Amino acid sequence: MATVPYFVVLTTYFSYGLLFVIGHLRDFFRSLFYKDRSTAEGYAPLCRDFEDFYTRRLYHRIQDCFNRPIASAPDAWIEVIGRVSRDNNQTLYRTYQNQRCLNLSSYNYLGFAASDEYCTPRVMESLETFSPSTCSTRIDCGTTVIHQELEEMVARFVGKPAAMVYGMGFATNSTTLPALIGKGGLIISDSLNHSSIVAGARGSGAKVQVFQHNTPSHLEQVLREAIAEGQPRTRRPWKKIIVVVEGIYSMEGELCRLSEIVSVTQKYKAYIYLDEAHSIGAIGKTGRGVCEHDGVDPAKIDVMMGTFTKSFGSCGGYIAGSKELITYLKHVSPGHIYATSMSPPAVQQVISALKVILGEDGSDRGARKLAQVRENSNYFRQELRRMGCEVLGDENSPVMPFMLYNPAKIPAFSRECLKRNVAVVTVGFPATPLLLARARVCISASHTKEDLDLGLEVISEVSDMAHLKYFPQMESFSKVKSV
Repeated sequence: MATVPYFVVLTTYFSYGLLFVIGHLRDFFRSLFYKDRSTAEGYAPLCRDFEDFYTRRLYHRIQDCFNRPIASAPDAWIEVIGRVSRDNNQTLYRTYQNQRCLNLSSYNYLGFAASDEYCTPRVMESLETFSPSTCSTRIDCGTTVIHQELEEMVARFVGKPAAMVYGMGFATNSTTLPALIGKGGLIISDSLNHSSIVAGARGSGAKVQVFQHNTPSHLEQVLREAIAEGQPRTRRPWKKIIVVVEGIYSMEGELCRLSEIVSVTQKYKAYIYLDEAHSIGAIGKTGRGVCEHDGVDPAKIDVMMGTFTKSFGSCGGYIAGSKELITYLKHVSPGHIYATSMSPPAVQQVISALKVILGEDGSDRGARKLAQVRENSNYFRQELRRMGCEVLGDENSPVMPFMLYNPAKIPAFSRECLKRNVAVVTVGFPATPLLLARARVCISASHTKEDLDLGLEVISEVSDMAHLKYFPQMESFSKVKSV
């Protein structure tokens, strides 16, 4: 892929440099005339210096672009609540005027998050039968018959002997990894793994090493050196080595090179932990994720993790693996022992969505949804590239980030799209490196061709205003735009 022009790189560095210089000058002069009351006398600062500076001088000025409340289900179109600030964006007040916007932001890949003809009636029935919450952990009174049914369905769906479900996707990673490995073990993590994996790896007490994003050759180098050198100081062999990767990287839209990574881990007898939060239900001919997409036997994956917050329109997560693994985790994982169990209506939503995907509802809607999200994603990505934007990610991925770079373009793109009734997500530090700000489009099976063309037209118009078309525009996009 072509590289971004040097002018864009230089102006991005210059913009951030100017922001830092002016921000620190303002802090300096403010300290001369105003006493700092943010930290009580005798206490160390509670916030780290840079994060505090970034929040005050950059984030607060554009925070209207983030955390936008909505007043509807996250369908193809949503109701965005208007907000206004009277104190230079320090506080945002609700205007109670909703704005109907095309939703290019939500993880609703298969369209199950809105009212569904099959799922919704069954969810409402479960609400009356089981109530909104079990008010208990799984090991006390928090396990219902539908929790057990879901675990059996998930195991069957992903091709594993057993599975267990958690009430929160983030906690699935952050509490499972410490249960699997500890001191004397080694976690080798992709450099762009999600924050939940980072939190779990750090909390495990194991040694953590990072390999270059989605690069099996570097993974092999790291593995070989780690095995040869052993543990620090003692040089004893590692008790356990786990390689952690994701199916789709949510800030890159890239698919994991799973078959190559599996070959490396098997060669060096390392375990592999696969996070399919964004890929399960979204890719693969029958929605079974990156294993199906890459033709990898699920038996070669030691730990399969996923969430229900994307393709299934619910909440929570799961771990699938051998029966011995799941039995062990149910006895030691804090997310299972101490956290409130998954809400029964949320469980029923996943069960119903899985039945639609598997065709067990008596229709072919699941197959049509899977085909539609692939078609929509590939069409939208192709047209974004044709208009000249720098788009990340692989074919078939419903996640497609495109680069903004310059800090001034973050609020400009977000606000101008909102003016034109298109809701988009812009992403900056700390979710991405400081200099690599981007917008992220998430495509759904519920989007129609007309929705996609409207979104492309608005993005093209705003990209012209913000100078986001870093590469020459191709002829075919001009034809699409004029239709």
